[in-house]
Amino acid sequence: MIKWITAGLVILVAFAGCSPNNVTVDNSLKKYFDQYKVTGCFGLFDNGQGSFTIYNLPRYRDSAYTPASTFKIVNSLIGLETGVIPDTSTIIKWDSVVRQRTECNRDMTMVDAFRISCPPWYQELARRVGEKKMQHWLDTLGYARRNDTFKIKNNLDTFWLDNTAKVTADEQLGLVKRLYFDQLPFQKRAQRLVRGMMLWENNANYKLSYKTGWNTTDKGNQLGWIVGWIEENNHPYFFALQVESPDPNVDFKTIRIELLKSILKSYNFFEGKR
Repeated sequence: MIKWITAGLVILVAFAGCSPNNVTVDNSLKKYFDQYKVTGCFGLFDNGQGSFTIYNLPRYRDSAYTPASTFKIVNSLIGLETGVIPDTSTIIKWDSVVRQRTECNRDMTMVDAFRISCPPWYQELARRVGEKKMQHWLDTLGYARRNDTFKIKNNLDTFWLDNTAKVTADEQLGLVKRLYFDQLPFQKRAQRLVRGMMLWENNANYKLSYKTGWNTTDKGNQLGWIVGWIEENNHPYFFALQVESPDPNVDFKTIRIELLKSILKSYNFFEGKR
C-alpha cells in the first residue's frame, strides 16, 4: 500500500498512489493495545479520501510476520481459480485424524472451514493444488515476496504457518483492498465468493468483513491478525490490525475483534454516519 516506504514493497499486492502527505500517524491508539496488554500496529485506509491512519508506522510498514490463517483468503482464491474447489459448498472429507479442535473433526465445506478457520481443511486444499500451481499463483500475486526470496520448500501445507512466508500489515491491507475491488489476478467470481465468506456483520448502519489469523512468531510470541473492511453508506474503509504478546494466557481469540471494534468506534464507525 505505501509506495514510498521501500522498493522491496513494489509488488502486485502493494498499492501505488500513497505518499507521506496522505498518512496520519495516530499513536493515541496505543491506549487500546495497552488495555489488552499487547503490542502491534493498525492501519485504516479511507478509500474515498485516499488517506491512511496508522498506529505504529515502523512496524506497520516494515515488519513482516507469518500470515497465519489470513492466508485462507489467498488459499481460497487459488483453490477456486484452479478449479480444485468448484465452489464454497464443496466438501473435503475429514481424514479421520482426531485433533484438539474438535470442530474440525468432520466433513466440511469451504465456507465452514473458512469461517471457523480450520487449518487441516486448508492444508489439504494446498496439497490438492500442488506445489507448482501454488508457487505460480503466489508469484503472480506477489505474495510474501517483499525481499523477492520466498519459495515453497517441502512445506506446501505449512508455509503460511511455520514463519517461512511472511507479510507486512501494509501488504495485508493492500490485499484486501484489491480483493474488494476485484483487482486481484483471479476471476471475479472467485473474488466475489471469498468476499462473501468474509462478511460477518450486515445491518442498516454498516457491513463488517474480515479474516482473522492466530499463530506464533519466530520467538514464540502469540501473533494475531484481523484484516478486512467496514462499509458505511456504501463507502469502504480497509483495515489491518496486528497484535503480539509473549504471554500465552492472553486471549487472542477474543481480543482481536474487541480491539478492532474499540478502535473503529473511536473513529465514529458503527453508527451509519461516516
